Amino acid sequence: MSFTNQEKFADSPKRWALRGDLLDFTAAPRWGETESPVVRFDRDHWLLIEDGRIVGRQAAEPDGSWARKDHAGQLVLPGFIDTHVHCPQLEVIGSYGTELLDWLERYTFPSECAFADPARSRAGAEVFLDALLASGTTSAVVFATVHKVSAEALFEGAAARGMRLITGKVLMDRHAPDGLRDDVVQAERDCLDLIARFHGRDRLAYAVTVRFAPTSTPAQLAMAGALCRADASLYMQTHVAENRAEVEWVAKLFPEARSYLDVYERVGLVHERAVLAHGIWLDDADKRLIAERGAQVAHSPSSNLFLGSGLFDWTSAPFNVSLASDVGGGTSLSLPRNMLDAYKIQALRGERLTAWTALHASTRGAAEALRLSGEIGGLSVGQTADICVWDWAKGPVAQARDAAARELHERVFAWMTLADERNLAACYVAGRRRV
Repeated sequence: MSFTNQEKFADSPKRWALRGDLLDFTAAPRWGETESPVVRFDRDHWLLIEDGRIVGRQAAEPDGSWARKDHAGQLVLPGFIDTHVHCPQLEVIGSYGTELLDWLERYTFPSECAFADPARSRAGAEVFLDALLASGTTSAVVFATVHKVSAEALFEGAAARGMRLITGKVLMDRHAPDGLRDDVVQAERDCLDLIARFHGRDRLAYAVTVRFAPTSTPAQLAMAGALCRADASLYMQTHVAENRAEVEWVAKLFPEARSYLDVYERVGLVHERAVLAHGIWLDDADKRLIAERGAQVAHSPSSNLFLGSGLFDWTSAPFNVSLASDVGGGTSLSLPRNMLDAYKIQALRGERLTAWTALHASTRGAAEALRLSGEIGGLSVGQTADICVWDWAKGPVAQARDAAARELHERVFAWMTLADERNLAACYVAGRRRV
């Protein structure tokens, strides 16, 4: 790597160009297809960036009016989009020995209680957002905690970094410890205030955030649904059908509902901006409903393996599937690490996940599911310049494997299998270098 016009580039010029091996997608690749016409790979090309947006993509070297950053020989991808991750759970990542419900009680809830302190929320948000960027993730759908200040800290920290962030205060008014419960009236006030202050500002959006059905009373779920109906631009995020014991608990708490998903459907929470984490134990009727509503499932492979939750059936999903780290149940913020775990899950099911499907679910596919494909998820003219540059291989093993690759999918799959945040050479958010 070498700078041209280094002093000018350091000041984040309005017009600059980035050179490298450009890879993104023009549509969704077919399952199992390793040679796909929707993969757009331009070796040794230039991206032209002006005022934080991509304005050109070309083979020819730009003229001297452009500041230039030379990443020749490196892989250039859109910034990753993590569609389900928990800010306050960094400090419990890698905690030993339990399934979902015990894990929440033993590790997660005690950690989240500390975020009632505004200083703790701000410090946690700073570490978390910087860690996302250092992993090549430039956009995310994030769980804060039940505390209003935790959502404020995330919004403010993301705005300062220019990131696309979707978050909201968690709704949780039962089956949670002291210090982690709200009530319907105050929770609604907090949500409305946060929506008024942050939704649609900069690159921020509000998500009505139901922890999961067991920790909200029917009255709180109804309130959450009313918020979504009142403003169709709001997102909704929650967990669904992650763990068999959880599904059984929901059936006891909501005997009138046909299924776990139906608990949310009855109050208007399943819609085109709904991000449903996990979705392992859905039946066929649930799957059809998610597809009909235009919602998405945020597949969290690392977490599903670590907590022993189950093997997600990607091949029969008729709905949008995006990829998520689900830290701290997941063991890495790195989406390449999670792509590899997703591959392993499908292999256990007798299927083979291609690098194209995995990458698409982390970029363009996630952006489309979030209704943000005009802004993020690709390297097309008009999109925001959220761009990450990766070394194809780090270390002797990966370098030997990369050198032996015979065609593009083989090379990208080897990168997906062996890469992590150490391969990240640079991260640009809206055209500004952040890593």
